[in-house]
Amino acid sequence: MTGVFSLLPDGRPGLLAPLLSGAWLSGGGEDGARYLAAGGYAPLTSPGRLLDRIAAVGLRGRGGAGFPAAVKIQAVRDAPGPPVVVANGEEGEPGSVKDRWLLRHRPHLVLDGIRLVAAMTGAERGCVYLSDAPAEQAVRQALAECPPTPRIDVVRTEHTYVAGEETAVVRRIDGGPALPTAKPPRPFESGVGGAPTLVANVETLARIALIHSRPEAADAVAGSHLVTLSGGSGASALAEVPAGTHLKVLADLCRHGRAEAVLLGGLFGGLHGPGWTDLPLDHDRLRAAGGALGCGALHFLHPEDCPVAVANEATAYLAAQSARQCGVCVAGTGAMARTLTDVARGRSDDDSAGKLHRWSRQLPGRGACGLLDAAARVVATLLAHFPEHVEAHRRSRCAACETATPEDGRRFTVPVP
Repeated sequence: MTGVFSLLPDGRPGLLAPLLSGAWLSGGGEDGARYLAAGGYAPLTSPGRLLDRIAAVGLRGRGGAGFPAAVKIQAVRDAPGPPVVVANGEEGEPGSVKDRWLLRHRPHLVLDGIRLVAAMTGAERGCVYLSDAPAEQAVRQALAECPPTPRIDVVRTEHTYVAGEETAVVRRIDGGPALPTAKPPRPFESGVGGAPTLVANVETLARIALIHSRPEAADAVAGSHLVTLSGGSGASALAEVPAGTHLKVLADLCRHGRAEAVLLGGLFGGLHGPGWTDLPLDHDRLRAAGGALGCGALHFLHPEDCPVAVANEATAYLAAQSARQCGVCVAGTGAMARTLTDVARGRSDDDSAGKLHRWSRQLPGRGACGLLDAAARVVATLLAHFPEHVEAHRRSRCAACETATPEDGRRFTVPVP
């Protein structure tokens, strides 16, 4: 990891700002006394006014779906009974590091966000859900420095792709396995212990805390994103950037200017080839282009990287990470992964592309979580943007595909800075 960067204009508050200014303890984490002195944990005199502000600036969740944060908070607020607020810090996407970084380095900002959402919803319990040991240590230290109201528990889980799905989060906190459940009910209706539960990504909560402490900059705070940048031939980085920043700017930031394609949203947003440099970091415009911002992880493909190999590794990894609860997911991800492996190894038949195309259209929306959708999108975008590569693998051997290591996700894994 080469470092942590901010492309925010000077003076704009951000989640990375204290690190970049050197305002940390020697251990690298956020100090409770320093956070209090900077305006953290400020009293909330009007929870309704803060909720209105979050709605007005259009803050979206940062966990992947980009759902409006105020709508989610309001749904829990309106539900009967005292709710629970969960900070979801379990990053299933191997290419994302932002949530673990926040919990390791800015735990007070996340805990402050839980406090504020608890006040807005009337929650009597909070929870931090994670799988990362250094993050757990940082959160527990922060809780000891500034004992919060309401009570906040820490729940550790095993790291898997599906462990951060909101129903899996609820299931694990309640003592079960971190596996998705059928919906409805959704957690805002019946979650932890049967109570209405807000499962919020830790970056979302951190931005709510920053909106509260810096209301004059609320629009800028809501319009910034933490993104994880990586690629086989360049460096990796965690960056904070304004919405609308073109992907080419982000590629250049960490020496991926030679890239010819990008895998968006971790493994959820699909592959994009010619024209990707003109795509902006924007939920709606990426969706219109057939992609998704997801958790904000971008993996750049250089000229020596084969899109078929990347797609093969992505689908094989997703198939291996399936919760194995939904027959359609087990069969669908397995079939796509096996067929793509045949394509990558030069063993495809005349109908391989046709089968992949049918599955990519028929399978989305049929699983209990988004894993099957992610695999189908990877396949669909490979066929849409790189049909000549798929066809070429029928005629000649591909060195990049022969050395690929499907299933382990190593290509996409990024270390936390």
